[in-house]
Amino acid sequence: MKKIIFLIILFFYTGSCLAQVPFINKVRMMYDKAATQEKVCERLISLLAPYNENNNPLLLGYKASATMMTAKYVLNPFSKLSHFNKGKRLLDKAINADKDNLELRFLRLAAQTNTPSFLGYDDHIAADKNFLKKSLPQLTDMKLQKFIISRMRNLNLLNEYPLKTTKP
Repeated sequence: MKKIIFLIILFFYTGSCLAQVPFINKVRMMYDKAATQEKVCERLISLLAPYNENNNPLLLGYKASATMMTAKYVLNPFSKLSHFNKGKRLLDKAINADKDNLELRFLRLAAQTNTPSFLGYDDHIAADKNFLKKSLPQLTDMKLQKFIISRMRNLNLLNEYPLKTTKP
């Protein structure tokens, strides 16, 4: 009986671990589309609603980024600022929960480089850029590495120095 319970627990644990990779790939694809499609942005926030800094800081980071993106889809300046500040607070929570997460640092860098300067959200650009520059070549997840490098190139963040990756 104990073996059966153990096997059931192992089955569910293994299944949830394996499901994480396709799920994060879907989240990354939605993140890209959320920047230009309001409905995708809303769906991404809904999909990531259950996640917080305690159960998954990375997914909270994506929820935070999507929340900031919603500011571009509203007309009222106070609503824009409200969405932006809410997303910023969520992203800060995510990064505080997992300071060395490369993907979270990328999300913050992308947000800060796309934010108007008058909002004053640019205090981590240099640190995040340096962190990514040092950490990306050691990244073993080639899909993630390609994703981040591609987005950084789109944001003109790799023009100052070439980035050498560990694998082609």
